[in-house]
Amino acid sequence: KDPFTGTVFVFRAKQADRLKLLYWDGTGLVMAYKRLEDHGFTWPAVTDGLILLSHAQFEALFAGLDWRRVRAIHTKPPEDV
Repeated sequence: KDPFTGTVFVFRAKQADRLKLLYWDGTGLVMAYKRLEDHGFTWPAVTDGLILLSHAQFEALFAGLDWRRVRAIHTKPPEDV
């Protein structure tokens, strides 16, 4: 992937408790670093060195949640009163 297209590249440490992010913000490359204190990140199985996550899955991963459980919330339309 081309780093200048807005793609966020995420790299995990061996212990899965740290992430590094690399992305282009339009003026330069930005690197962010996050470390979890109590547990590790849920990391997907990678077969070819590349995975694609939706925005919601990425947000869950970055928050330290299990990104595999992120699903759209289905709401019922309001009923007539």
